[in-house]
Amino acid sequence: MTVSRVPLAIFSVIVGWLYCGLASHAADLTGNWITDIGACTKVFVKTDGKVSIAKDADLYGSGFIIEQNRIRGKIASCDIIARKQEGDVTNLVAKCSTDIALDTVQFSIKMNDKDKITRIYPGVPELAVQYFRCP
Repeated sequence: MTVSRVPLAIFSVIVGWLYCGLASHAADLTGNWITDIGACTKVFVKTDGKVSIAKDADLYGSGFIIEQNRIRGKIASCDIIARKQEGDVTNLVAKCSTDIALDTVQFSIKMNDKDKITRIYPGVPELAVQYFRCP
């Protein structure tokens, strides 16, 4: 039996086209994010070309690093498993691990501008936290 590869090729082209089209509209969250822009050099350190969070970072503010489909914080690392863009809000679902636990976490991030985001908690606006991208 011979299977035509034409439908598979067409499907691949359509999926690639849709993915590229959607990705170009997604918010760029890559970077080092912090609650106090003046503390970037105290919270983030670069060793051997890799950025990490300083051991005493929590003395200066809260921060995290987003790289492609990964979020790294002081005590947890997360792999983003789902992402949905709704206007200026990006909803993320991530599998996170600490030294003692694994959990699936939902994040909602509002893109205020290219270097300012707000982590929002739907239904609880008073818990919103603003973060700034370090240069």
